[in-house]
Amino acid sequence: MARLNLDSYGASDDSNGDGDADGAIRDSVDAERIRVDDPSYLVGVPDEFQRLWTPHRMVYIQHGQQPGKDDCPFCVAPSMSDEDALIVARGTHAYALLNLFPYNSGHLLVCPYRHIATYDEATPEEVAEIGSLTQTAMRVIRQVSKNDGFNIGMNQGEVAGAGIAAHLHQHVVPRWAQDANFLPIIAKTKALPQLLGEVRTAIADAWPRP
Repeated sequence: MARLNLDSYGASDDSNGDGDADGAIRDSVDAERIRVDDPSYLVGVPDEFQRLWTPHRMVYIQHGQQPGKDDCPFCVAPSMSDEDALIVARGTHAYALLNLFPYNSGHLLVCPYRHIATYDEATPEEVAEIGSLTQTAMRVIRQVSKNDGFNIGMNQGEVAGAGIAAHLHQHVVPRWAQDANFLPIIAKTKALPQLLGEVRTAIADAWPRP
């Protein structure tokens, strides 16, 4: 079955004019692939709309916001690899990871390892490291993304809008002068120019080493 795949771009090209094989080989290898920019290959009626595909949001849509006590993602994340968990930095008492549902590219969450719900439950050591990681996150994001400002804060409790109310987390959201336009305001849609894995790599690589 044909698949949407960008790898088939230029599959039949023979740009060096030697009749070689690069194009021929790609033709055979990619025989079952199609070009995503050519509607003649696709089923359906073309229109003027552009689609922003965000399949990762199905987890959020299908299962709701609040996870069960035994499957808290902020408790599970530290047991995974940095790449799989989108972690950019690990400290002694807290760590920083990308938000799976970002408002803007580079939207980070700073979480204590302990499963506590509100800021007043944090120890002085946790408070200090959450603050330190937040400051470093600001410096690194500014270096990597050249943003104009930040939104930083915590939603305490489900009634206050906390996506995961049972595990404390601080948002660090980079902002640009033109990032609020008709898409999020009217259409409730965010256009995110970088994939999460690319953002994680850029921030993690720029994070200062101890």
